[in-house]
Amino acid sequence: MSEPTPNIGVTCNVEVVRYGGLWTEPAAMVPLTYVRAIARGGGRPLLLAPTPADLEDPSELLAMLDGVLVTGGADLDPATYGEEPHGETGATSADRDAFELLLVRSAAERDLPCLGICRGMQVVNVAYGGALEQHLPDRLERDIHRGRSGEFADHEVEVEPGSLAALAAGATRVAVKSYHHQGVSRVGGGLRVTARADGDGTAEAIEDADRRFMLGVLWHPEEDEADRLIGAFVRECREVAGVRR
Repeated sequence: MSEPTPNIGVTCNVEVVRYGGLWTEPAAMVPLTYVRAIARGGGRPLLLAPTPADLEDPSELLAMLDGVLVTGGADLDPATYGEEPHGETGATSADRDAFELLLVRSAAERDLPCLGICRGMQVVNVAYGGALEQHLPDRLERDIHRGRSGEFADHEVEVEPGSLAALAAGATRVAVKSYHHQGVSRVGGGLRVTARADGDGTAEAIEDADRRFMLGVLWHPEEDEADRLIGAFVRECREVAGVRR
């Protein structure tokens, strides 16, 4: 009997886009690198956008899924963690914020595998009651977390041995690609930091050891075809699929 293909919900960016050279309108979208990374690991990516019904109660949606991946994107509204916006904090999407925070909390309640990437890690932290550092360059002498002109920066992170982050990444020192200007200031209750940036100590991974797979990473594993982290997440989702089907 073949192994089941896990259904993995992938949250979408919600923003105005221009396409076809003719139309400009709001869209729900996700970079193909996420889709390809999940498919490469043997999963079935299902794109998730906020709807009124799911914002009210996501249980029917979650019943269809074997895991949730919260993607990168725009800044969270600082009101979600009780702060006023910094001058460098960008435009936000109230529906996306509410939807992703609800998905993370609901996944935690159901012990459903959940991976947060970049903004997604920040969502995980806020969903657990944490807060964000809104502009890392205010603190850092040298910003290693963003490249120039929208390019990913390359740096390394030190990962705690034996942690979920280390087991998923397959190493305790990982070369990563990143593009972000925010990070964790207060760690959410029940989470712990299990990776930090080499050089400035910025928290790069958080996880809930009481859940089967609740992990947030500040870097972008989907941008590296050799990366093992998303594959490990998909394998955990396949275990869930095997039990549920």
